[in-house]
Amino acid sequence: MYKSIVVKCGGHAEVDAAAVCADLARLAAEGRSVVAVHGGSAEIDRLAARLGVPVRRLASPAGGSSRYTDAAMLEVVRLALAGGVKPRLVAELARCGAAAVGLTGLDGSLVTAERKAVVHDLAGGRKTVVRGNHGGRIAKVDIGVVRALLDSGYLPVVSPPAVTADGEVVNVDADRMAAALADALGADALVMLTGAPGVLRDPDDPGSLMPRLDPGSDPQPEVSGGMAVKIHAGRAAAEAGVRRVVIADGRLASPVRSALAGGGTELAAPPPESRPR
Repeated sequence: MYKSIVVKCGGHAEVDAAAVCADLARLAAEGRSVVAVHGGSAEIDRLAARLGVPVRRLASPAGGSSRYTDAAMLEVVRLALAGGVKPRLVAELARCGAAAVGLTGLDGSLVTAERKAVVHDLAGGRKTVVRGNHGGRIAKVDIGVVRALLDSGYLPVVSPPAVTADGEVVNVDADRMAAALADALGADALVMLTGAPGVLRDPDDPGSLMPRLDPGSDPQPEVSGGMAVKIHAGRAAAEAGVRRVVIADGRLASPVRSALAGGGTELAAPPPESRPR
């Protein structure tokens, strides 16, 4: 049985947040230690359009993508996540009977990051240097505030942004945040929910689910963007010793339980003797 679970509720518009919250509340009522991590790409894009802030995605050499976060976009991210998505999730969890508390990486210096002021973009096949970025790379996780909440019976709901060592606010990827929290907490399971059945061999064929990705195996070249980031983050958690790491369908009636029961794509860990833990 998985006693300690970190669940990343994807920002994909199709993810059923109400079903995710109901599942999380049930797991917490059973005595599990449950931490929810959320992004909110759909809400960020909606608010950015409303405020007239341009949205730009950066392509990385590894095939993933990230949001370019200048000062205006950082403000949008903070408003969308802490002021929009998080209150709705906390309220829905309360409706389901869970005592949820909303946090960002800033609270209690939960997530410390290093700012990546200069980044490279391979969009369009050309490598360009992009400056003025307020995105960051996670450097340290201090689980004190999360552990205190769990020990008091609360369900933490965590999201970006993070803070640098000198107190600067930076955006970080929510999938990587979830993986880093799962590692720091010594969680038994990390469930990353998205708007697809899992990792697909063919993104246009829902029946092409890959039930397992073993260490060293690479999915098809068509797997890129946000899914590539999930795979990278999930593999890091598996290599750190998280027992079950799965990318699963967030559109189901019981998405978390389905993932823990064998649904989605499991990111297999390396042999025990080669793990850091």
